[in-house]
Amino acid sequence: MIAFLTGRLAFKAPTHLTLDVQGVGYEVHIPLSTYYALPNLDEVTALNIHTHLREDAIQLFGFLSHSEKELFLLLTTVSGIGPKLALSALSSLPVTELVRAVQAEDIDKLSTVPGIGKKSASRIALELKDKVGKIQPATVQVSASEGAGLDGPFEDALSALVNLGYRPQDAKEALRRVTKGDTGPVVLKNLIREGLKELARG
Repeated sequence: MIAFLTGRLAFKAPTHLTLDVQGVGYEVHIPLSTYYALPNLDEVTALNIHTHLREDAIQLFGFLSHSEKELFLLLTTVSGIGPKLALSALSSLPVTELVRAVQAEDIDKLSTVPGIGKKSASRIALELKDKVGKIQPATVQVSASEGAGLDGPFEDALSALVNLGYRPQDAKEALRRVTKGDTGPVVLKNLIREGLKELARG
C-alpha cells in the first residue's frame, strides 16, 4: 500500500495532480489546501498518500501535511462520509477550523461543506469529537504577540502553514529563514512554497 510519494510534478489542477516518480505517473486526488501550496510544474514535491481500494479501482489521495491526512482518514470512518466528501471538507475549511467545529459541535459550520447536510454534520461531531484533539494542539492559533509586527504576506503565509498543521513557532522560523536578506517584493504563493521546503528539511 502506498503511503508516501516523492516525484516531479507533471500536472496539477485544483482537484488532482500527476506525480512522475521515476517515469511512472501517479494520479493523486488532493484538497485545495494542498493545491495552493504546490510548487511549479516540473519541480519535486512530496505527498503523504492514502491508498483507497475499491472493487473497480485503486485511488490515491495526497496531502502535504500529516494533519490533513489524519483528519481525512478520521472523516472517512464516519458513516456516510466517503473519500470525496472528506476531501470536500478539507477543501472547504482549514484543518484547524474543522477540528474546532467538530470539538464545539458546530453543526452550522460543518454543514457549510458541499455535500454535508445537518444530519451528516451531526454524525461527524458526535463520532469524532473525542478523536480530533490529537490532530491539532489547542495552541495552534497564532497569538497576538507572535503576529505583532509581521507584514501582510508574511502573516498570510504563516497562517497558511499553521492551517496545514505546522506549529506556529516552527512555521515562523522557517519563513524567517526564507525571507532573510530578501528586500524584494514578496509573492505569497512563493513564500508558502519555500516555507514548506524549509519545514520539510527540519
